[in-house]
Amino acid sequence: MATTDQTVSGVPGRYASALFELAREEKATEEVGRQLNSFQSAIDQSDDLKRVVRSPVFSAEDQVAAMTAIAGQLGISGTALNFLKLAARNRRLSALPDMIKAYGTLLATSKGEIAGEVTSAEPLSAQQLDDLKAALKSALGRDVALSTRVDSSILGGLIVKVGSRMMDNSLKTKLQSLKIAMKGTA
Repeated sequence: MATTDQTVSGVPGRYASALFELAREEKATEEVGRQLNSFQSAIDQSDDLKRVVRSPVFSAEDQVAAMTAIAGQLGISGTALNFLKLAARNRRLSALPDMIKAYGTLLATSKGEIAGEVTSAEPLSAQQLDDLKAALKSALGRDVALSTRVDSSILGGLIVKVGSRMMDNSLKTKLQSLKIAMKGTA
């Protein structure tokens, strides 16, 4: 699948493309995507897992063992598990979040959707996600496949990225803008 989308280029794009093609042959693109998103949520919520994924200090064998154990706890199996273990064996775990994002983009594109990401200070409910998807569809004229990320440092509000557009409505950004404005008046 040739594309000029920057999110599916480089090492993450090659890994994601290969995984997507394999999942498509197995008619499991949705399931693999769900399992990868589950793993990404675990990364986002665990500093220890972030350390295992990002740190080159751990051996490939240790990383493979960690991926196997965590995947077992999350119910990840089959193609998605083999992918995680392959990334660990090849010492590519540091690129795993970008691989997962690129896979999500490929999956969304295959369904005629636009891939997007929403960052919130707290996890969003299913109703909030549905409302956000509806608002984005209304604004963009296309369905949006949203991946979610939780970042408590934004304090409140949302940061929504769809394609090359970013809408930052976070409390952190608004406070920074206010701080800059206040400095100008002093």
